[in-house]
Amino acid sequence: MWQIKRDTHADTESLGARDRDAGPRGRSAPEYLDLKIELHRRLIELINLQALETMTRPQIEVEVGEIVHEQLALQKHALNQTERRALVSDILDELLGLGPLEPLLQDETINDILVNGHDVIFVERQGRLERVDSRFKDDRHLLRIIQKIVSAVGRRVDEQSPYVDARLADGSRVNAVIPPLAIDGPLLSIRKFSKKPIHMGKLVEYGSIPQAVADVLSAVVVARRNVLISGGTGAGKTTLLNAMSAAIDQSERIVTIEDSAELQLQQIHVARMETRPPNIEGRGEISQRDLVKNALRMRPDRIIVGEVRAGEAFDMLQAMNTGHDGSMTTVHANTARDALARLEQMIGMSGIDMPARSARAQIASAINVVVQVARLSDGSRRVTSVSEVTGMESDVVTMQEIFRYRIRGRDETNRIDGYFEATGIRPRFLEQLHEHGVSLPADIFRPDLRIS
Repeated sequence: MWQIKRDTHADTESLGARDRDAGPRGRSAPEYLDLKIELHRRLIELINLQALETMTRPQIEVEVGEIVHEQLALQKHALNQTERRALVSDILDELLGLGPLEPLLQDETINDILVNGHDVIFVERQGRLERVDSRFKDDRHLLRIIQKIVSAVGRRVDEQSPYVDARLADGSRVNAVIPPLAIDGPLLSIRKFSKKPIHMGKLVEYGSIPQAVADVLSAVVVARRNVLISGGTGAGKTTLLNAMSAAIDQSERIVTIEDSAELQLQQIHVARMETRPPNIEGRGEISQRDLVKNALRMRPDRIIVGEVRAGEAFDMLQAMNTGHDGSMTTVHANTARDALARLEQMIGMSGIDMPARSARAQIASAINVVVQVARLSDGSRRVTSVSEVTGMESDVVTMQEIFRYRIRGRDETNRIDGYFEATGIRPRFLEQLHEHGVSLPADIFRPDLRIS
């Protein structure tokens, strides 16, 4: 026992003379928060932090429980066994995890965690937002947790750089904004990702895409068509990209490039790269464009860019046009046509003086398939359109829609009811599918076919 307690004669002065209400786990009473934070501070003084690295959480829980019991006895705080166990668990979350966020991160029903200041936390479950009772003691407490997150991945957030994109160990995306940009206290957004690898079967099970359309998208990946996934914020672009990437052959070398690493590719031969922000002197930044250029020297079979936002779009299109077939990326846009227009704008952001027609020719040559995803008004996320880029006519990039999602209305539970339909157009990429030994049912593109 006491493997983690320091060999020191640390003073055991009072933690506070006033009585405190140490309520059950999740209780937001200020008295309970005060007690938890003070005990956490006391533990930092008493224990050997290096010893924690060699112990499991259950072992730490036993020893921390003994120390907490000792400290509570010294201060005459009367807690029953359940309350003490909840207090120890909360303190362990502060010590080893992310404090009040830890139970929310462990809750698999939660997709997003949105912190609007220290005492207002919302979560998203099944596409709907709801407020939870969890809270931080104050803005300093919230800021300390933010610093803990961003420092773990080599990022920083301070007055000179008051907003940051980061990630958790499981790949969940984190965005933080602190004062002076955040007026009412630090803001924190966490987009959680499933701990289990996602695949097309799961998306079919969730109702995001019918099996027939999923088979077509998987075939497109196998046939090494270049794919652009388009959609709004939170529409499921990265989730679909992860699912489609599962169809890539294990023998292919994949290079991934992201601002904040969140892709969960299941292949063995994956080289992952992440951008680097400038240091405190404003130097040392490595942008996505730099990484795309470097990726071309890494002998990739496919390049996957998490999301194109600026000049890297031009380098990504160049890669797609120079032998890296089967590459994929995502972009923020409301329709497939808007997605191509955004790519054209991003080419202009690259600093290269290129006529509009030449930029569109690059896009038409590089992109083969555009998949549109959307988060509908009931919170569900669905693939809403699959289109093929067919080339250029005059100065216009031509496209043809292969599948589209039709909304019929609402069902008895007020959920959106709809179906997929084929437009009747046979895509040109069927030739590439046959070359790669992939066959699809002949009637899947029949114009009167409804796919529920």
